[in-house]
Amino acid sequence: MRREGRGQKLGVVVNPVAGLGGAVGLKGTDGPETLARAVALGAVPAAGLRCALALRALLPLADRIEVLVPPGAMGEEAALAAGLRPRILAGLPPPVGDGTDTRRAAARLLAEQVDLLLFAGGDGTARDVVAVLGTGVPILGVPTGVKMHSAVFGTSPRAAGQTAARLLGGEPGIRLREAEVMDLDEAALRQGRVGASLYGIARVPHARGLVQACKAGARPDDEAALDALARVIARDWPADRLMILGCGTTTRRIKRAMGFEGTLLGVDVALGGRLIAADANEAQLLRLLERAGAGGAGIVASVTGGQGFLFGRGNQQISAEVIRRVGRDDIMVVTGAAKLATLDPALLHVDTGDAGVDAMLAGYMKIHTAPGQRMVMRVGAAA
Repeated sequence: MRREGRGQKLGVVVNPVAGLGGAVGLKGTDGPETLARAVALGAVPAAGLRCALALRALLPLADRIEVLVPPGAMGEEAALAAGLRPRILAGLPPPVGDGTDTRRAAARLLAEQVDLLLFAGGDGTARDVVAVLGTGVPILGVPTGVKMHSAVFGTSPRAAGQTAARLLGGEPGIRLREAEVMDLDEAALRQGRVGASLYGIARVPHARGLVQACKAGARPDDEAALDALARVIARDWPADRLMILGCGTTTRRIKRAMGFEGTLLGVDVALGGRLIAADANEAQLLRLLERAGAGGAGIVASVTGGQGFLFGRGNQQISAEVIRRVGRDDIMVVTGAAKLATLDPALLHVDTGDAGVDAMLAGYMKIHTAPGQRMVMRVGAAA
C-alpha cells in the first residue's frame, strides 16, 4: 500500500438498509421479508447519514486522495453530504436490494485498486465485502448495522473516519492487522438461539481506542457473582418502578431471578417482578415510559465483552430518546469484573447516534459486578 499520502484511492460502499431492524427490535435486516417488516414498523434509514459523518474526517485530505463511490444511496449521496467530490462508478447494474449490491460494488472497487474500502453496514455487509476482497485490500467498517460482532468496525462513525484519514494520510502510528469477520444467524436469534460463525479474515487499519475488538462471550469467573447479584436486584427493585432490561446473558440472569425467561437478545420490561413487555422495540418502550407511574423507570444494561459497548451495539431499541427520558442517574450497569478486566483500553463506549445523549452518558459510572461490589469506569462518548 502506498503510504506517502498522495494519489491514494478510497473506495466507499453504503448498505442503505443496514441498521433498519435495530430500533424496531428485529435484530437485523437480513432478507427481504425482514426488511419489509422493518419499514412497516417505521424504521428510518441512517446508514448514509452515519457514513457522511465518517467521511467528513477525510475533508483535510480531499486534494490528496480520490474517493470512488457507487451511485445514489450506495455511496454517492453520503460523499456529497460530507462535502467531498467523489468519482461515481459507472456501469454498475441497478441495485436489487440485497447483498449482491455490496458484492458488485466491492468487486468494482477491487478492480480500481483502491487502497482502502470504507463500508457502512453491519456484520452482514462485512461478510459481503470480505467475500470479494479477502485480505487483498484493507477494509474498515462505519458501524451502522444491528449486529457488529466483527473486529472490523470503528468504535463510532467519526472514529472510523479518523482512522481512515490517518491511514491514507500516511501517519506512522497506524498499522494494518488481521481481524475476524463474524456473523450471527438472524433467524436463530429471533428464536432465542445464538450461533456465531467466522466468515473470513480481513486486513484492517488499527488505532487503539478507535477500532473495536471482536465480541467476546461471558467469562466463567463471573458466573457465581452475577447470579447472586441478579437475585439481589430482583429482590430489591421497587415494585412500582419499570425495569427496562437490556440484551444478553447477564441481564437474562435477572429475568430468571424474577421468574421469567425473557428474550436473550431483545429488550424486556418488567414491573413488580412480572414481565409486561417481551422483546420490546423503541416505540413500545416510549409508550411505556409515557405511562410510567410515580415510581418512574430505570434501565438495566450490560457491557459487550471484548468491545466495551454500553449502548449502540445490538440494543438499539434502547434508543437515545429512551435514554434521555430515563436519565443517566437511573441507568444501572451490571457486568462481571473479569469481563471488564479484559477491556483494552479500560473504557466503556456509547454510540447512540445522538451526540447530546452520548455526551450526557460520558464520564465516570459505577458498574455493579457482585452483591455490594462496584467498579468505577469511564464512559467515553463516540469519538
